[in-house]
Amino acid sequence: AVARLAAEQEVENLSGLSPNPEKDIFVVRENRTTCLMAEFAAKFIVPYDVWASNYVDLLTEQADIPLARGAEMKGKCGTNESELEISWLEQAYTLKLSFLKEGHNTSRGPEAFWRLSRIQFTYDTSERTYFKDAVSPGKHTASSHRLSALVTPAGKSYECQAQQTISLISSDHQKSVQLLLSEVRIQPFDITADFVFGEEHKCPVDQREQLEETLPLILGLILGLVIVITLCVYHIHHKLTANQVQIPRDRSQYKHMG
Repeated sequence: AVARLAAEQEVENLSGLSPNPEKDIFVVRENRTTCLMAEFAAKFIVPYDVWASNYVDLLTEQADIPLARGAEMKGKCGTNESELEISWLEQAYTLKLSFLKEGHNTSRGPEAFWRLSRIQFTYDTSERTYFKDAVSPGKHTASSHRLSALVTPAGKSYECQAQQTISLISSDHQKSVQLLLSEVRIQPFDITADFVFGEEHKCPVDQREQLEETLPLILGLILGLVIVITLCVYHIHHKLTANQVQIPRDRSQYKHMG
């Protein structure tokens, strides 16, 4: 049964289809149907200790670790829980994203939504591509705490072009690891068409930026409409007053009337 279940699940790294070399695309399919899709650019900022030149004091350096293209991946889909796990550089780095779907009551009645409920990032400071001369090199795990991110109505995909920063706490002396996400499009539940995202739910930052872009256009259209209306009213008023009999202001002209 386990072998049959594994055979029915497919995972695909489609990052090569993205024109952005920093953006990755991952798809999980079960029973020949897409059940999880994720597109995003990710980078980790990881502080670590190195010896000072006197070999007595410790200094803190910073490793900037991008999510590499061609990463290995695996995933798990469920009715209310889904998971995406990505590993790269011979599993020196592993990112695990956990998603949860749940419901709550609102004034409009019960509504369902999903969210990113947990992030776990495992990294090895003995890996020399990004870590140089780390003190006490070894594996560490950075995790989120009571995370509720990317909250999206059920049946929709989350979309956010703007960069978002999520803080993770590391097992390496409780250091703070920063996860930088951008160009995000994720849907871990209720995908109705194979390889096709559902209707997008934009993040508040994107909504605000879209409003800032369209507001000058809207104000310009309103101003133009006000000018046109004003000119039309003036033209109509001018025609009406031009057709009225003009009463002479000079009283001496009254004798010619009647």
